[in-house]
Amino acid sequence: MSVIQFIKSKTFFKHLGIMAAIVIALSIGVMKWLESSTNHGQEITVPDLRKLTLSKVSEKLEGIELEYVLVDSVDYRSDFPPLSVVQQDPFPGEKVKSNRKIYIKINSSTFGNITLPELIQVSYRQAIPTLKAAGLQLGTVTYVPNIGKDMVLEVKMNGRTLKGGEKVKKSSKIDLVLGDGNAGSVTDSIISIEQIMNDVKSF
Repeated sequence: MSVIQFIKSKTFFKHLGIMAAIVIALSIGVMKWLESSTNHGQEITVPDLRKLTLSKVSEKLEGIELEYVLVDSVDYRSDFPPLSVVQQDPFPGEKVKSNRKIYIKINSSTFGNITLPELIQVSYRQAIPTLKAAGLQLGTVTYVPNIGKDMVLEVKMNGRTLKGGEKVKKSSKIDLVLGDGNAGSVTDSIISIEQIMNDVKSF
């Protein structure tokens, strides 16, 4: 039987039909497998995990087939409970597949220690941004008689005098004692009078 005769025969079309059926069946099988392996069409809304402790996070994700991965801790934030979730990725409300990992960062248990900057003999105007840059807050400001107007003469916290370089908790309130600029003029006048009297006596 020639090739042309075979192509025109019923046997050829029978085999062609069988091959086509096999290809279709394989295609359907592959599609079904892909759907099941990628959870096609099965999306989960990411819950809001912020301000939850790790134990609460585990409970919340366990029932919806999601997992969490602790990435890091961040500097203590007073608006979040200690050791609670501060950041998460993906964000709340996003749609993800089941078994997706949620990457989280938690709040530190307390403020960390930082180094108090040197503020003595620094002007009040300079001291404010210096405190802010160091992560500290301004507490009370008091004035004492001194020629250096608005000059920092003493640094305190909770009534205790501090020195530059000491360790304090971040976000602590720092009290400043400033000069009022008045004492110097009186003192200088007294010194000047005494000097004049001494000069007169020397003649």
